[in-house]
Amino acid sequence: MKNEYTIRGRLVDIPGAAIVRAEVTVHAGRIQKVEFLPDTASGASEPYLCPGFIDAHVHIESSMLVPSEFARLAVVHGTVATVSDPHEIANVCGLEGVNYMIAGGAQVPFHFCFGAPSCVPATVFETAGATLTPADVDQLLQRPEIGYLSEMMNFPGVLAGDPDVLAKIASARRLGKPVDGHAPGLRGEAARAYIAAGISTDHECFTMEEALDKLSQGMHILIREGSAARNFDALVGLLKDHSDKIMFCSDDKHPDSLVEGHIDQLCARAVAAGMPLFHVLKAACINPVRHYRLDVGLLQEGDSADFVLLEDLEHFNVLATYIRGERVSDGDRSLIRPVAAPPLNKFVTRTIGPADLRYPLQKWGENEPENFEQVRVIEALDGQLITNPLVVPITDLRVRDGFLESNPDKDILKIVVVNRYQKDAPVAKAFVRNFGLRQGAIASSVAHDSHNVIAVGTDDEQLAEAIGLLLEAKGGVSCVVPGESRLLPLPVAGLMSPADGYEVARAYTDIDRMAKTAGSRLSAPFMTLSFMALLVIPHLKLSDRGLFDGDTFKLL
Repeated sequence: MKNEYTIRGRLVDIPGAAIVRAEVTVHAGRIQKVEFLPDTASGASEPYLCPGFIDAHVHIESSMLVPSEFARLAVVHGTVATVSDPHEIANVCGLEGVNYMIAGGAQVPFHFCFGAPSCVPATVFETAGATLTPADVDQLLQRPEIGYLSEMMNFPGVLAGDPDVLAKIASARRLGKPVDGHAPGLRGEAARAYIAAGISTDHECFTMEEALDKLSQGMHILIREGSAARNFDALVGLLKDHSDKIMFCSDDKHPDSLVEGHIDQLCARAVAAGMPLFHVLKAACINPVRHYRLDVGLLQEGDSADFVLLEDLEHFNVLATYIRGERVSDGDRSLIRPVAAPPLNKFVTRTIGPADLRYPLQKWGENEPENFEQVRVIEALDGQLITNPLVVPITDLRVRDGFLESNPDKDILKIVVVNRYQKDAPVAKAFVRNFGLRQGAIASSVAHDSHNVIAVGTDDEQLAEAIGLLLEAKGGVSCVVPGESRLLPLPVAGLMSPADGYEVARAYTDIDRMAKTAGSRLSAPFMTLSFMALLVIPHLKLSDRGLFDGDTFKLL
């Protein structure tokens, strides 16, 4: 990297809502000088100089990549920073997992702002691999690498005044660090009380009405567009009148979609939707820096030299990305070198057979008034984290030898969760609609938030085979159909691969295609599967302890 160099181009002045020709001098990784130039005919062909893009809320683990590989892929799309919640690995490996992410991120030229996970475990209704106490969270928040308190998913605990929950929020406020929110569907007085406790953002809004309600009470709203949860179309209109309080985020993004694009795609879509250019760029580049007080430059003299060269401001084609003055991408080629990532995991080996997955016909009536005519079914929704609770007649399933079985003809399949932390724990079983498999099974050790093994399949034999592949590998995603099986190993906490990010993306594309060939109509079947155990999102989910009602926050 040159110690000093200059770049000429059309500088995008986002605060001033102007585009001016300029020559930018970079010295020792910082912007030394910005000299404005007169407009000339030749200037019209110069690239645009723009502050880099920022993903304002993402779980790096959901990319299935370790931090260094995530950065390698993201910089090609002009991303220079992420606000990253290491909540996933913390639920598996505790503080050791958080330290792993911080150390991994420090190996490459990229701005990782990590948060202190606020909800480990996410609820008391599931088995996780670790617990972070208020003292643990306070210890993390005192570290300079930790920039905020990660999403406070336990909004019932906030509203009820849970002492541990309030202690974690108090630690962040004492240290002057923002507190991220997570309150899907919360409105009115309940939302007002949640915000008054010190919560400053929410990325879970899925309607305009909900977002406007929270904005009116002072919250910042993140427009989320990930591999499973997609709220961009519902919320993009917020940029017209509320651009100072809007940010973009992906939340959870699988490796194949990260190869295709990142925040640059959201900028292009927002402009195509008629949103004012500088409002869009505020959300993508400026607002995260200001809200989280990131050490990320905004093309001002004295700033860290973090910026992108863009071919245009319509499609946002990225020509090059610079971080701390270092050129980290050239066209569609990442210039960040791969680095080794050590293993880290927590996984109890066990054997699961078809008999362990049987669902007795009489089971459903044990804790409720007996009703052998109907069964609860989770309805998965493509592009959403929420589910619908259904009750269907027994006749919609298949019954054999006193056991309920999947019925692909009705698109009702068995879904199971296997505890990865305890060898003799029973398997939780239920039924789900909309996965669409006509044959075979899919399984994953990425299962928010505790990351037990979750699987969906058309019969118990295929389910057991898909689960067995993961248990033997101690983590990954798998797909089996008669006569064929495929596994993508994820040896780091059962969540991530240390392999080359582009190779992981290709392997994921292959297994995703296999699941769709088996019949799944979901845009991201493995991502959707991973959220069927996410209890903090309504309405009906499955933990390793059984079916869970996200509205009453109780096991059924």
